[in-house]
Amino acid sequence: MSAMKIKKGDTVKVIAGKDKGKEGKVLAVNVKDNTVLVESVNMITKHAKPSMANTEGGIINKEAPIHASNVMLVADGKVTRVGFKMDGDKKVRFAKATGKVID
Repeated sequence: MSAMKIKKGDTVKVIAGKDKGKEGKVLAVNVKDNTVLVESVNMITKHAKPSMANTEGGIINKEAPIHASNVMLVADGKVTRVGFKMDGDKKVRFAKATGKVID
């Protein structure tokens, strides 16, 4: 399996789907399913029963995972593809649009 190009904390832009054009911060990454959880993107309504943790219950709005292929990394204000290169003996991500190292 190849390395995931999007990491937790990255700012991404949605390029496909109902939320196309929205930007947000990545909250979680699931490498196994190749999905990401982006804040305020792909919102769903969930009906929750009252429980010990949530005594009120009711309707909860929360984010649902979106496939990683439907998002692009935003670096320096513009969307870019991500590449990998060796920086000395360390593998780093870089923005293909600018050539700058991301992390």
